[in-house]
Amino acid sequence: MLLILLIASTVLISYMAFNNRELFDRLKFNPWAVVHRREYYRLLTHGFVHIGWEHLLINMLVLYSFGKAVIGQFVALWGSKSSLYFILLYVGGLLASNIIALRRHKDDAGYNAVGASGAVSSVLFAAIFFNPWNRVYFFGILPIPGIIFAVLYLLYSGYMSRRVHDAIAHDAHLLGAIFGFLFPILLDARLLPAFLRALLNL
Repeated sequence: MLLILLIASTVLISYMAFNNRELFDRLKFNPWAVVHRREYYRLLTHGFVHIGWEHLLINMLVLYSFGKAVIGQFVALWGSKSSLYFILLYVGGLLASNIIALRRHKDDAGYNAVGASGAVSSVLFAAIFFNPWNRVYFFGILPIPGIIFAVLYLLYSGYMSRRVHDAIAHDAHLLGAIFGFLFPILLDARLLPAFLRALLNL
């Protein structure tokens, strides 16, 4: 239910913003406004608006696919606290994904970003943490073991964040992914040896 509510609210707010430019501008991530106007809410609200239907649907499809697995793991490990921990994972991913852009662009009023990609990357990498050899379907077609996908994803996002300036927030993907992988360990350090055993098939 939590996952469905999260996806439904994101789709609804994104749809409203598609048809209301003022709402879109009010919710988007703008580091200058965060720092100089203290509009801290943008650190979260940008995750509920998207640039278009393709952007939105891809994020929500990945969130649904891997969110179910993560929630299942959280329920098995933490029971009644699982919903709270999933919210912390998602919100933490949104916040962590902003760190580089906030520093780089705090004085650039023209820099903006939208989308749940940072938080979705957190969920994806949490899923890989719990089951590193489970297959991830690249572009929905090519099956790749999760841990191999994770390494390639981090290398690609790190390279693109440093070298390429395009319309994609590669730094948000990178930071969200790292946060998602570390989050279960922050909750319980004993999960790290469990991950290593799963990684080594022990």
